[in-house]
Amino acid sequence: MEILVTFPGGQRIDAQAGEFTLRTDQSKEHGGEGSAPDPFTLFLASIGTCAGLYVVGFCKTRNIPTDDIRIVERSESDPKTGRLVRVMLEVQVPASFPSQYRDGVARAAAACKVKKTLFDPPEVTVTTSVASADLSHSGADTGCR
Repeated sequence: MEILVTFPGGQRIDAQAGEFTLRTDQSKEHGGEGSAPDPFTLFLASIGTCAGLYVVGFCKTRNIPTDDIRIVERSESDPKTGRLVRVMLEVQVPASFPSQYRDGVARAAAACKVKKTLFDPPEVTVTTSVASADLSHSGADTGCR
């Protein structure tokens, strides 16, 4: 998969993933406009939404309606380093949810691909290259000097 990351101005950063544009910004307190979630919030949201996809799949195969189900995600960071140390997902189900599936739906949520990737992280490499002029938006040389 290829994602194109661009810089529309200020602290805003966009990621073009296929036909979708994921917009990010920093809060006003961090020099942004607060016009979109910050990238770390999107990262956290990817954990919860991925778990949600697994919950939906679990319920669909058992003909359990998902209208009144939700996931509450909470996270904790180390106060000294700011590093994320814990993410907790709580699958909240209505009283009508079949009791025999309550543990199973939590296991389904825990099986999400994003969560599994955190436990066996991929190698991330970063390089620099000079883009050809035909790749720039304006056709002009916009390189740093």
